Amino acid sequence: MAGNPTKSEKFAEGDKQSVAEQVSVSVWNVDNAKLAELGYKSEFKREFSLLETCAFSFSIMGIVASISSTLSFGLVSGGHVGLIWGWFIPGFFVMFVALSMAELASSMPTSAGLYYFSAKMAPEKYAPLASWITGWANITDITGQVALVCSIDFTCAQMITTAVAVRSDGNTVLSLGATYGILLAILFSHGIVCSAATRILARLNIFYVIVNVGTTLAAIISLLVVSGDNKVSTKVAFTLFENNTGWTNNGWAFLLAFTAPMWTLTGYDSAAHISEETAGAGRAAPIAILVGVGATASLGWLLLIATSFVIPSIGDLLGTSLPLPMGQVFLDVLGKRGMLIIWSFVIVVQYVTGAAQAVDASRVVFAFARDNALPGSRWWKKITPHTAVPVNAVWFVIVWSGILGLLGFSVTALTSLAGASVIGLYTSYAVPILLRITSGRSKLQPGPFNLGRWSTPIGIIAVSWVTFVTVMLLFPPAKGPTAASMNYAVLIVGSVFVFATISWVTSAHRWFHGPVRNVDDPVEKRST
Repeated sequence: MAGNPTKSEKFAEGDKQSVAEQVSVSVWNVDNAKLAELGYKSEFKREFSLLETCAFSFSIMGIVASISSTLSFGLVSGGHVGLIWGWFIPGFFVMFVALSMAELASSMPTSAGLYYFSAKMAPEKYAPLASWITGWANITDITGQVALVCSIDFTCAQMITTAVAVRSDGNTVLSLGATYGILLAILFSHGIVCSAATRILARLNIFYVIVNVGTTLAAIISLLVVSGDNKVSTKVAFTLFENNTGWTNNGWAFLLAFTAPMWTLTGYDSAAHISEETAGAGRAAPIAILVGVGATASLGWLLLIATSFVIPSIGDLLGTSLPLPMGQVFLDVLGKRGMLIIWSFVIVVQYVTGAAQAVDASRVVFAFARDNALPGSRWWKKITPHTAVPVNAVWFVIVWSGILGLLGFSVTALTSLAGASVIGLYTSYAVPILLRITSGRSKLQPGPFNLGRWSTPIGIIAVSWVTFVTVMLLFPPAKGPTAASMNYAVLIVGSVFVFATISWVTSAHRWFHGPVRNVDDPVEKRST
C-alpha cells in the first residue's frame, strides 16, 4: 500500500541534494579554505575536474602540431639522430622539472603559481624580489606566456598557408601580410572562446584531448602503414647523423636539436594557474602536470620515430618550398588528398593549443595583477560577474600577442621570439625550484603530492638542466651568424630583465611586496 514518501525515498527521488553534489561542495569548501590560507579569496567557479585538468595540461602542448611546427630543428641539428634522440633526452630531463613543479603546485594551489612559490620559498627579506623576477620571467609582455600564445598562433597561420600552397599545387603562395591577417583572425577567435565561462572551457578540453590524441595516433599509423616498404632501415632511422648547422662540432650541433622539444614541453604549469578553478586542486594539479608532460614526451617520441622511418633524404626535405617540412613529409607519404586531410586536423590541434595557452596566460596576468604588479592592475584583475572569468586579462593577452605577431615579418625575429619564450618560461620554472631546495627546504608544507627525501636531488637535476638549456638557447642556430640569421633571443630576454631590474631598483622595491593577501580570515567562510 502506497503511503507518503519517507525521507529516504525523497532523498532517492532527488528532493535532497545528491551525494555527488554534497561531495563536490565539500571538496570546494576544502579548496577554498586552503586558498584562504594562502591569502586569497575564491573568485572563480571550480568547474575543472581531475580529468579536465589533465586534458588542459596535455592539450596545451599539442603534440602533433608542435612537432609539425618544429621538425626543422631536428632535421638541421643531427638529421635522424636529431629527430629521435634530440627529443628523448630533453623529454627525460624535463620530467625532473615537472616533478619539482608538481610538488610545489600540490602544496600551494593558486593561480599565482610560480611567482607565489618563489615568494614563499625565498628568505623573507628577498621574497618580493624573488617573486618579481619570477613573475616577469613568466608573464612578461615580450617573453614567456604572451609570447608563447603569439608563436603558437603564428605557426597555426603558417599551417594554413601550407595547406593553401598544397591545395593549389604551389600556385598560390600567401604573403607574410596575409599570414599576419590570418594570425589576427585566429587571435580574435581565441579572445572570444577564452572569454567564455569556466564550465564551457572545462568541457571543451575533453574535446581538445580527443582531437589531440586522435590526430597524433592517426599520423603515426598512417605514416607507417601507407609508406609500405618505402622506409629507411632501423639503423638509419635511429643512428644516421647529419650536421646541417654549419657548426664544426657535431656534439654542439646535436644539442641544438633540443630546441624543438623544449619549445613543445612548455606550458604545463598551466595546471597550477587554473588551480583556483579546479576541484581538489592540491591533488589534481600535480597529477595533471605529470600526466601532461609524460604523455606528450612519450607520444611525441613515437611520432618522431615514425617520421624518421619515412624520410629517405634529410637534404631534400630541408629544401622543400613549403613553410613547414612536416607538411612535405605528409605530402610525400600520403599524397595530396591524404596530406590535406591529416593536415586539417593538425591545424585544429594547433588552434586548440593556442586557445589553451591563451587561457593559461590570462590567468597569469590576472594573478600578477591581483598582487598589483602590472601597470593598470586594477583593470587586468577584474572578474566579469556573469562568466566568472578575467575577460580583461584575456584581451590583454590577445592584443599583445597581435602586436608581437608583427615580428613574423622577419623569420629570424619570430624564431628568436620562440626561443625567448622558452627561456622566459623555464627561468620562471627554475627559480622557485632552486629556492625550494635551498632556503625553502624547511618552509614547504607538503601537499597530497610530496617528493619527500627525493625533493633535493630531483630539484638539483631540474635546475641544472634548465641552466644548461637556457645557455644553449642563447646561441645562434648556425656558425658565423649574420644580421639576418642571428639569434636575437639574448637581446629580447636581456631587454626584459634589464627593464624588470631598472623597475625594481627605481620604484618597485618600494611598492611591490610580493603576493598580497585579500582575505582577513585564515579560513574561507563564504559559501560556494
